[in-house]
Amino acid sequence: MRIPSVGAVCLLIVISLACHRGNDKHGKVSREDSLRYALVDLNKQLSSNDKDPALYQQRAKIYISLKEINQALNDINKALQIQPKNAEYYITLSDIYLLMGQPQNCEESLLKAVSVDPKNLTANTKLADLYLIVKDYKKVDQYVKAVLELDKTNTSVRFTRAMALLETGDSAHAVGDLMDAVRFNSQYYDAYMLLGELFATRHDQLSAGYFNNALRIRPNSKEALYDLGMFYQESGQYSKAIGTYEVLARTDTTFRDAFYNIGYINLVYLQDYSKAVEYFTKAIAKDPGYAESWYNRGLSYEQLKDYQKANDDYQKSLKLKVNYGKAIEGLNRLDKVMKK
Repeated sequence: MRIPSVGAVCLLIVISLACHRGNDKHGKVSREDSLRYALVDLNKQLSSNDKDPALYQQRAKIYISLKEINQALNDINKALQIQPKNAEYYITLSDIYLLMGQPQNCEESLLKAVSVDPKNLTANTKLADLYLIVKDYKKVDQYVKAVLELDKTNTSVRFTRAMALLETGDSAHAVGDLMDAVRFNSQYYDAYMLLGELFATRHDQLSAGYFNNALRIRPNSKEALYDLGMFYQESGQYSKAIGTYEVLARTDTTFRDAFYNIGYINLVYLQDYSKAVEYFTKAIAKDPGYAESWYNRGLSYEQLKDYQKANDDYQKSLKLKVNYGKAIEGLNRLDKVMKK
């Protein structure tokens, strides 16, 4: 059972907003309060100098962080009225339009930024990202190339192009871009993860190396641990798979699938049915509504010839998952056995 993969991440050009109200328990000023203090200061500056476009730009960015989008839009438009040929202001305008869910206006703003400053790295990069979102792959390639002409070591656009190539079915060239990305940036977690996933589909042992590089960057990544464990499991390296899932279970004590997968390995591949019961029981403890765990524990009990417990677990899984075919088949098998 695989969890959603980071390789499918959508490259949105949104600004990360992390606001908290009030002071924290240590008396530190929250991010929102800090932004509000900065806003008061900017308001004072603008009251005495309302013709400075840079002040409107700064205040627009604060409003964006505070999620006060209409005020942000009003300020950046004032900045552009005063200084209409500033690429950075158009980039801020594009961020606002994207947050408003207006990709066409976002595109127009970025194109205006590029027309004002053709070598603006940020504007070209954001255009590549935007065209990935709207699935205009030719333009993705166009703006990736424009960025790489300005900065050949740029890794984010290589990842963007890799995503576009994967969406069009060209995994070979996507791998090339991802390898270049990690060559220029050895801390590029997402690129390592996507490489791991791509090589895992080929059953290539290089997959483990890429996942381990991701773990070097984020040692407690649930996603990387799970995908590494799944690679070992699917390639028949059961001891390594179990060891990886055990680490995952310690890293996230609420994660049911680490225990489920260990149970599955013991049930299906190692035929250690007592161990399988042990780990499916742990998965059930994490999530009592996990129908598949109840079923597989029942199957483990069936293999141990503990038919009453098997019957109870099959019944439970069937209550949790109506018309669960495997549970029905299990009950039918038990019925035949128990009638003998």
